[in-house]
Amino acid sequence: MAYSYAPWTDLRAKYPTIWETAGIVQGDQEATDLFATINATVNQKVPNVQPRGTANGDWSGVNQTGLNSPETCWWTFGGCSTPAADLNIQPDITTLPIPESWGYGFDDGPNCSHNAFYDYLNEQNQKATMFFIGSNVADWPLQALRGIKDGHQICVHTWSHQYMTSFSNEVAFAELYYTRKIIKDILGVTPKCWRPPFGDVDNRIRVIAEGMNMTNIVWSDDSADWKAGAAANAITPEQVDANYQMVIDAQKNGSYSSHGPVVLTHELSTYLSCRSISIADL
Repeated sequence: MAYSYAPWTDLRAKYPTIWETAGIVQGDQEATDLFATINATVNQKVPNVQPRGTANGDWSGVNQTGLNSPETCWWTFGGCSTPAADLNIQPDITTLPIPESWGYGFDDGPNCSHNAFYDYLNEQNQKATMFFIGSNVADWPLQALRGIKDGHQICVHTWSHQYMTSFSNEVAFAELYYTRKIIKDILGVTPKCWRPPFGDVDNRIRVIAEGMNMTNIVWSDDSADWKAGAAANAITPEQVDANYQMVIDAQKNGSYSSHGPVVLTHELSTYLSCRSISIADL
C-alpha cells in the first residue's frame, strides 16, 4: 500500500488531490501565471479546437468529421501525429530516427511491483524511458526515486491518467504541470517529454505541453500488455509475447533499416508481487 514520505507530505498541500482530476491549486501564482501565457498561445494557434467526450473516454455523440485533419490532428481516431505546418506545432514522436533501434519505454509507473521489475532491468543492463503518473509518484515516491538512481529517463504521464482532450485548457495544463512539478520536487529532475494516456492528444493539448517545453511521445507499435489480465478484454501473456515477436520479425525483414519503432509497454503489477524499498536502498 502507499506510504508516508516526509519530503512529499511536507509539499502535499501545494498539489491537487491524488487520483482526482487536477486543477490549479488555489494560491499557486506561478502556475496561474504560466497558464495565462500558455492559454493565450492556445487561443492564438488553435482557437477552434474544443474539448470533447468525457474523461473516461466516452465519445458517444462526438462528430468525428474533420477531427483527424492537420488543423485538429486528433491522434485517438486516425492516428494524426503531424499538425498543419502553418500552426508551428511540433509533431509527435512516433518512431526513432536511429535505424535498428527499439524505442524502449514503460507507462503508468511507479507502482508496488516496481522494484522487482527494476531488478530485472538492472540484471539485463537495460535503461528505458519511464512515463510516470503524478499520483503514482505521490503514492510511491521511493520507487520513483529508484528510477533516477538506476539511470532511466523520466517523462510525464499526467496527474490522474484520464483522456486529455476531454479537459478544459486549465485542467489539461494542471494535469501536466503538477506531474512535472512533483517529479522535480521529489526526483530533482524536470521532464522534457510526456505521453498522453491512451494516446489521446490533439493540437490544443500539444500547444499546452509545448508551453511547458515537453515533447509528445506516442508510439508506432502496441504490445497490448495493458490488456493482460483485464477482466473485460483480457489477452494471454502468450499473445503479448506474439506482439513483441511481430516487432522483432519486422526488424529481421528490414522494416527498421531506416528508423526504429516506439513500442507501447507498461509497468504492470498483474504478474509481479509487491516488494518494499527503503531509503537505505537508494
